[in-house]
Amino acid sequence: QVQLVESGGGLVQAGGSLRLSCAASGRTFYAMAWFRQAPGKEREFVAAIRWRDGSTGGSTYYTDSVKGRATISRDNAKNTVYLQMNSLKPEDTAVYYCAADRNLPTASVTRQYEYDNWGQGTQVTVSS
Repeated sequence: QVQLVESGGGLVQAGGSLRLSCAASGRTFYAMAWFRQAPGKEREFVAAIRWRDGSTGGSTYYTDSVKGRATISRDNAKNTVYLQMNSLKPEDTAVYYCAADRNLPTASVTRQYEYDNWGQGTQVTVSS
């Protein structure tokens, strides 16, 4: 059974930091991403990472609004992807979802409909 379990959300003041984690099990993935959905808004892409079998790094992708403030990374041994977010702003408040797929081309990593597996989401609230 495929599972994506997010953790690390919470309440933080503007300017603070959070690290979200997404632990994957049940299948091997080579593309994982974070999306978020703010109240009253559509779910949007935040960051993604894709890698080749046997590699330790990966190619990373970010939406413009988090570039320079967010870092997506992975721990191969733990089958976990992280999203480190710094200098958080109230507009970062949203439910953050982890998504994963067996493999995706570069052109597809920002498209939520390309991902077959999703976590339940973790709430991030940034107070001003």
